[in-house]
Amino acid sequence: VRIVESGGGLVQPGGSLRLSCSASGTILNIAVTAWYRQVPGKQRERIASISRLGSTSYADSVKGRFTIFRDNRKNTVDLRMDNLQPDDTAVYYCNAGTMEAITRMDFDSWGQGTQVTVSS
Repeated sequence: VRIVESGGGLVQPGGSLRLSCSASGTILNIAVTAWYRQVPGKQRERIASISRLGSTSYADSVKGRFTIFRDNRKNTVDLRMDNLQPDDTAVYYCNAGTMEAITRMDFDSWGQGTQVTVSS
C-alpha cells in the first residue's frame, strides 16, 4: 500500500489547513484510517482516526479543533485543522489498517508525511 500525505505548509497561529491522505487501492474505504504527527525527538502520536463506518476519535490535544473526514469525491481521508497553534508544528502522517494496527502503529510502511509549521 502506498500512502501519500499532502496539504501541509506554513500558517500563522489561529490559522487553518486541510491535509489529505490518499492511498493505492481501496484500503481507505475498508479499513480504519488515522492521522499521526511527529516532532523531532518525540514519539509519533495518533491524533485522529475514522472507521470504515465513519466513527471518529481524537486525541485530547486536538479535540474541538481538528476534524477527520472522508472526501468521497477525491477518495481521500482529510484532516481539517483549525485554530492551529505553534505546538501543532510537526510532520503529519496517515496510515490505514485494522484498529489494532492503528493503535500499535504496526504498518509495513509509512508515507513521506507532510510538514505543518505554525509560526508568526
